[in-house]
Amino acid sequence: MFTTANKTAPYASPAVFLHWTLAILITGMIGLGWYMMSIEEDPGSAWYFNLHKSIGLIIALLVLLRLVWRLGHKPTSLPASTQPWEVTASAASHFVLYASMIAMPIFGIMGSLLSKKDFLFFGLPLPRVFEANHGFAEIFFTAHSITTWVLVGLISLHTLAALKHLVINKDAVFQRMWFSKS
Repeated sequence: MFTTANKTAPYASPAVFLHWTLAILITGMIGLGWYMMSIEEDPGSAWYFNLHKSIGLIIALLVLLRLVWRLGHKPTSLPASTQPWEVTASAASHFVLYASMIAMPIFGIMGSLLSKKDFLFFGLPLPRVFEANHGFAEIFFTAHSITTWVLVGLISLHTLAALKHLVINKDAVFQRMWFSKS
């Protein structure tokens, strides 16, 4: 849970690095996912699907690393001027963000493992651990798609809240997760 304090300390460098790396990768993957769905039946589209799966596995690993880091490092305190509802909203939205970042790759990986197509990691086939089942694969791919929309909403809310703190509140909340310590 986030707490409030008079002084706002910056996040540690690994947290900042993972935050911004994941922000860029997840945003790019959402765009790539929407694009590849628009060309799903086109010749050569398999390359985009394999790229999406490969980058998705890297993101899943980074999310796991971020979660391990987060569990071992308490978030920095919010400024004392932060309203109680903002503290609650921040904690709740971060919880759902983490849950979505964990669920999304699990759904995608499960869908891929249940698909009839090979699951390739940058061209290298991964072992098939399940027998192909189109019905179950589609259930997981649908959950993957729904989680995308949840993430888009949460990322939008998160970005708007960060900009509010940067531009309106000017309370250094945004700077906690920026690259400089000033």
